[in-house]
Amino acid sequence: MLRLMPVGDSMTIGSAGEHTWRYRLWRHLCETYGGPFTLVGPRETLYDKATDAPSSSAYAEPDFPRRHLAGWGEGWLHMAPLVGGTVRECRADVLLVSLGLIDLGFYTNAEQTADNVRVFVAEARAARPGVRAVLLPVIPNVRAANDAPFAAQVARFNELLAKTAADLDEPSSPLLMASVPETWDIHTDTYDGTHPNASGEHKLAGAFADALHQAWGMGGPYAPYDS
Repeated sequence: MLRLMPVGDSMTIGSAGEHTWRYRLWRHLCETYGGPFTLVGPRETLYDKATDAPSSSAYAEPDFPRRHLAGWGEGWLHMAPLVGGTVRECRADVLLVSLGLIDLGFYTNAEQTADNVRVFVAEARAARPGVRAVLLPVIPNVRAANDAPFAAQVARFNELLAKTAADLDEPSSPLLMASVPETWDIHTDTYDGTHPNASGEHKLAGAFADALHQAWGMGGPYAPYDS
């Protein structure tokens, strides 16, 4: 059984009424992955904007393995102390990580955030030495479009993330960089300049799916569907 654990911020946990990219990826792998797999993690709820808490179970499609390690307003800073115990408990084989925007926006600069990536990887490996990870660069949002210093921090962190992944990559515990979707558009792929709408969910799922397929032969190329 292949155990994949989504790790992320608000773009990964999603909010009430959404499918989430986690669902889109699961559905894709159901059709293309040739063996048993599931999504794992210590959490399974969505963020509820009405209560300002991760308390909703109102998925647009609830019938899938909804577990994850994601939180609204959480970043590398928050996940680094949690990942070791979670990987150990859930026996995660592959981490699908989309983090960094919240760190750069509120907590740490690019260099400090990259340091937390190293802590995260070390903790995950200490818990499960053969764990793999797919790392998605930070996707510039509406703030980056209007705030040049913030955009520069995003670009700098993405450079450091790629370097960190290359430095820490090991044959027994590979680190893989996914690609930001080439056609990502904050006007058509998000509902507020940051968080994905249905189109954005497909593109995020596709970024992870294509990385898994191209590097490790897991599943097939991502093909969006109509729902």
